[in-house]
Amino acid sequence: MHHLDCRGFGCPVSVGMLILLLCAGGAEAFHRSGVANCTSCHVMHETRDGNPVVGVDGALLLGLSPSDVCLNCHADGDRSVFGGTPLAPPPELGAGNFIFLIEDQINDDPRPSAPSIAGHHAGHSIVAPGYGLAADPDHLTAPGGTFPSSEMGCTSCHDPHGNTNFRMLHGVGPVQGGLFDFIHPAPLAEGLPVDLPGVMETSVSHTAYRGGMSWWCANCHDEFHDRVGDQIFEHEFNEGIGGDERDQYNIYDGDLNPAGGSALTSYLVQVPFEDPASTTDKTSGPGSGARVMCLTCHRAHATSAPGSTRWDMRVARLGLDGQVSGSLPLPNPYGDPNQKQLCLKCHDEYHAFNSPLSCFTCHSHSRTPDSGYGLSP
Repeated sequence: MHHLDCRGFGCPVSVGMLILLLCAGGAEAFHRSGVANCTSCHVMHETRDGNPVVGVDGALLLGLSPSDVCLNCHADGDRSVFGGTPLAPPPELGAGNFIFLIEDQINDDPRPSAPSIAGHHAGHSIVAPGYGLAADPDHLTAPGGTFPSSEMGCTSCHDPHGNTNFRMLHGVGPVQGGLFDFIHPAPLAEGLPVDLPGVMETSVSHTAYRGGMSWWCANCHDEFHDRVGDQIFEHEFNEGIGGDERDQYNIYDGDLNPAGGSALTSYLVQVPFEDPASTTDKTSGPGSGARVMCLTCHRAHATSAPGSTRWDMRVARLGLDGQVSGSLPLPNPYGDPNQKQLCLKCHDEYHAFNSPLSCFTCHSHSRTPDSGYGLSP
């Protein structure tokens, strides 16, 4: 764990030790009014034990920003969402890790004309200056919406004081002290425990998405949902998975075994879906009630690919991921370096076409394909 003085701001060791001790308990208990939890994030005055506390603002926070305070406990170790280096991120619990935001280049497009894409396009650019994270310099507001990028942080999505929603996500109402209002409720889902060491997400132990995720994302990214038809958002975002796509998902087991999979074991953690009957140990593929959602293709925090995608949309073969940029190759669930993009889990047309190009050579969901959010290669 980083103490507050690890990032060069000279905070006293006593404050760092206090945070270390108070963060040792379970995350759920900590955020649900446990004894003395207030003092892990707040101070009553601008000094503690006679020493100044750097970063205190009007909320009397123990950090340079709300996200800095969150990362005091959640940067490293178990249940972490940051980590020490973009090439060795913490174990995955589903949402991704913010460490990729400090990468200098994440574009693996092999074309000589391909632009360099900086790490702030790897996901949600939370503002945490103590950890080197700044507001997105290219988007003043959330793409497709009006939430101000300068205020983006952990507490934009999560309630720091705790609630009963999945991962303490905000529901309908004001967030960040009234800065913004959410109009869609928190999604229905069940996650893996965050207070057990060594927990990792796999295809037999994973987040169970049950409903509402795409509309919850629409609280900030509404235009991506509302303006279907003018190339703002080409892919369905909250639709039932059709019969052909369900059949393809259930039989596809990688390019080396494209039609040999079993519906009972076809669930792929890199391509999740929503299902009201989903459980954290579900191994079967989508049924008639399954829906595609934003997190089918994206992670909520960040990845080493532009647009926070679960696999790199700019490479035709997963084995090429990381070769141009030097960034972390995203997990290849099938191991085959010649494995095509995971769009094949639902769409067999690409496999039949046998194209040497990535899907997004022809398909894009943005008017500006080289901006980092448009995913053309």
